[in-house]
Amino acid sequence: MTDLNELTIQIKDMVEKLRTRYEAQEGPADRNDHEFFQKVKTETAPMFQLNDKWLETAEEFVKDKQVNVHPNQVKSTHENVELLILHSYYIDVKKKRYQELNHSVHYVMDMLMNDWRNIKRDR
Repeated sequence: MTDLNELTIQIKDMVEKLRTRYEAQEGPADRNDHEFFQKVKTETAPMFQLNDKWLETAEEFVKDKQVNVHPNQVKSTHENVELLILHSYYIDVKKKRYQELNHSVHYVMDMLMNDWRNIKRDR
């Protein structure tokens, strides 16, 4: 099994880079710009793949375990990361909403990492 802790750290780092991008960018001048769309598609494909891999690993971890993170929180966090990826390029949400998504992702991932460390320590 892929190391959940390592994947979580990678996602958290990625989310922080996306936050920096969101704060520094103004988004596309034309939302229908095909060239911009292709650039976004190319740059974000590995991000979506990493997020999907994290989802698979995290779901397996929380399934049938005594942890503080519920499977629905894992799914919601996966969806929130997807939103952060897209909003970081298209800059189409208000800063407050973006920060709420960002905080939510970090909160659940921090809880998951604590659960993972506790289970590893108890073995």
